[in-house]
Amino acid sequence: MTNIHSPISILVLEGDGIGPEICAATMDVVEAALTKSKGHVSFIHNIVGLEALSSKGTTMPDEVLAQAKLSDGIILGPVSHNIYPEKEKGGINPSGTLRKDLDLFANIRPAETPEGFESRLKKKLDMVIFRENTEGFYADRNMSLGSGEFMPTEDTVISMRRITRHCCHRIAKAAFETARLRLASGRGQGKVTAVHKANVLRLGCGLFLEEVHHVAKDYPEIVVEEIIVDAMCAHLVRHPERFDVIVTTNMFGDILSDLATELSGSLGLAASLNLGDDKAMAQAQHGSAPDIAGQNKANPSSLMLSAGMLLEWLGQRHQDQSVMQAGHFIMTAVANVLKNPATRTTDMGGELTTSAYTQAIVNELL
Repeated sequence: MTNIHSPISILVLEGDGIGPEICAATMDVVEAALTKSKGHVSFIHNIVGLEALSSKGTTMPDEVLAQAKLSDGIILGPVSHNIYPEKEKGGINPSGTLRKDLDLFANIRPAETPEGFESRLKKKLDMVIFRENTEGFYADRNMSLGSGEFMPTEDTVISMRRITRHCCHRIAKAAFETARLRLASGRGQGKVTAVHKANVLRLGCGLFLEEVHHVAKDYPEIVVEEIIVDAMCAHLVRHPERFDVIVTTNMFGDILSDLATELSGSLGLAASLNLGDDKAMAQAQHGSAPDIAGQNKANPSSLMLSAGMLLEWLGQRHQDQSVMQAGHFIMTAVANVLKNPATRTTDMGGELTTSAYTQAIVNELL
């Protein structure tokens, strides 16, 4: 599908494990939503991960990165990068590479309890976590050259944590912008919670908090609070309803978002959008689950909802109402199907296979 007035292109990369199954399911839903909205998007398909390693000698071929740079958006299935060989033998993490090379600095992870779905805490969660995505302790993306983790002796490992004023400023600004929008819509509390460990990592987290408060001056209607990360874990379990928008550095955000989405109902429902200034990548928050690959029982909701977020963002950026509407249709269709416990996959207490669950959502879009 190509729109001559506003050409939007999306690169689709299936990944490893359950990746091909949930990508196929997601594309069925995306196509149905675009048909309903009369939206037009062109799709390019390529391979990364173990399939690419087998056929091309690397898990992240150069041509894929070139295609990603030319595309407006990416749908990336989960990857099994923990079992890849060393980088010198072709083992490159596609997710980390795309986030770094495309400067996808904001990892936006909503944690929301769907209507009719009981959260782990018997409480309704509705928050968004903004995780800085390009630095921190992540050794595959925090250095210009080389790795941020190294062994000066066989008994010693040193892991470097990079924190920059620029990256802290822009992730804080993204969080405050969303807090303002949520407040204006009547959905949010008008609050940003900055999560840190400045009592120990005084310089790095101190710089992060400094930039949060610097940005906050431009948003006088938004309340700002600071919470140390270990205390934050306790607060998420005890009083999740008090949080609105959370902003934090890379590793803390990675851990907290998994906790929040599992508490909200299921990690299988955890949408995730990696956002840069001019590109975005939809990605399931969970892993590749190789133990259930090929069994038609994976839950594709996370990638479907992530694709919905991607279409909404692309539609907004390109001023294409039909594409933006397709994203909204996906969110609504998934929410409607989840209301009925009988139309859920087995991990959510239902009985549907991946394909049957996908068809239920497609039917909702017809």
